[in-house]
Amino acid sequence: MTQNGGTEPPFDNEYDSEFGRGIFVDKVTGEPLFLSQDKYNSHCGWPAFSRPLDPNAMVYLEDRSLPITRIEVRSRVGNTHLGHVFYGDSWSPTRARYCMNSASLRFIPVEDMETEGYGHLVHLVGEKKEMWRSPFSDDVGRI
Repeated sequence: MTQNGGTEPPFDNEYDSEFGRGIFVDKVTGEPLFLSQDKYNSHCGWPAFSRPLDPNAMVYLEDRSLPITRIEVRSRVGNTHLGHVFYGDSWSPTRARYCMNSASLRFIPVEDMETEGYGHLVHLVGEKKEMWRSPFSDDVGRI
């Protein structure tokens, strides 16, 4: 999946429902990609983030593999296929939805970041509040 540009099934992946505090890293290289507080519940079936930790850690490519043109997101260091970014998502605080494959990521809980070599990033991990959206309105709230 990470090297061949595959997509895992929606709602049947490891991190769609993961809302713990920590960071998400490139499973292949270990490069830090996303902070947990930027993950939100988009109900798309894949882990969704409003922004990357460092936009320069990613490469953005035009993807014409479907009838619609998408923007593929790959990691800069490992050339790992991560997923796609979609703009105009009204549920995202930044209006961008980084829709990632769990198979491309590894979650490091905040309490393990020091021992895993990511201690220098602990100060960036803020308080986690899960995003939700109502199926009956356009309201976005925090739990």
